[in-house]
Amino acid sequence: MRLTTKSRYGTRLVLDIGVFGAQKPVPLGDVSKRQNISLKYLEQLTVKLKKAGLIKSQRGASGGHMLAKPPGQISIGMIVRALEDKIAIIDCAEDQKNSCGICNTAGDCLSRWVWIKASNAMFDCLDNITVEQLLDMAKANPQPTCKDKHIPS
Repeated sequence: MRLTTKSRYGTRLVLDIGVFGAQKPVPLGDVSKRQNISLKYLEQLTVKLKKAGLIKSQRGASGGHMLAKPPGQISIGMIVRALEDKIAIIDCAEDQKNSCGICNTAGDCLSRWVWIKASNAMFDCLDNITVEQLLDMAKANPQPTCKDKHIPS
């Protein structure tokens, strides 16, 4: 699965709310400026994240968005599932039936099992990384790099 901008930006949105929304709701305009993401795009993401129960909104002059659950109860897998239309790495792994009907070898494809296992493994990983873990990493190392290969457990 190639994660779309929805997942990448949605994760940044949730993390920004986690950082700045502990005491008060975070206006999307503030998130837009900090994350350099279009306000309109953030508005679209918040609809899906609210529907999934990951964030909540407060109206009014001091309104904005907050996490709907403690950060330790929100996994990256939950964010991705809330935002992506398809969550399998390839189309035939999306459906758990014996035959998928996607390609000309449907029902006889031995490799389909590999794609289902790989998709499940990806979500096993994403489900074990919480917003809290990432927020803790940011506190410990404010400038994470691509060399950081270990996610604390």
